[in-house]
Amino acid sequence: MPFSFETLEIPGVILVKARSFPDDRGFFMETYKKSEFERNGIPFNFVQDNYSYSSKRAVLRGLHYQMNPHAQGKLVFPIRGRIFDVAVDIRKGSPTYAQWVGVELSSDDPSMLYVPAGFAHGFQVLSEEADVTYRVTDEYAPEVDRGIIWNDPDLAVEWPLANPSLSPKDEIMPRLKDAENNFEFEGDRS
Repeated sequence: MPFSFETLEIPGVILVKARSFPDDRGFFMETYKKSEFERNGIPFNFVQDNYSYSSKRAVLRGLHYQMNPHAQGKLVFPIRGRIFDVAVDIRKGSPTYAQWVGVELSSDDPSMLYVPAGFAHGFQVLSEEADVTYRVTDEYAPEVDRGIIWNDPDLAVEWPLANPSLSPKDEIMPRLKDAENNFEFEGDRS
């Protein structure tokens, strides 16, 4: 099996480790295999691929989500560089509501993070530059695009680097308690 799957502290958020096959020319690896992902709790078809390039250290993108009916699950993978990737549970009624989990992902250690729908997502660049791809389970829909301020004191995300570089949009996001959100916890389903 070219993948291993580890459920993190918040059920539904899954760290996926890929196996690479190096030789003297470089390496080969699979980054997605529907049958294995479905068997390990990621039963979605991805419909859009996104690519993000960050030109400097400490760039912070997030915390973003799309509301229903266009909620997105995301499979995040740095293809160059290192990032600190964060998922925040924003499903009302969830036992882990407003809790977050963060992991370092690196192109040197081929791992991906699966962030299910109902979670806000963001990452901070730890290397001098980073190229990040992510597959999503629904297409971008600007009418339901929302976010939470990166430094919401109610969440207290422990970002590794101070003084992040933010987009104008991310600088003015609301706190979770003021953010528009139509996610409801539905039991053990992730």
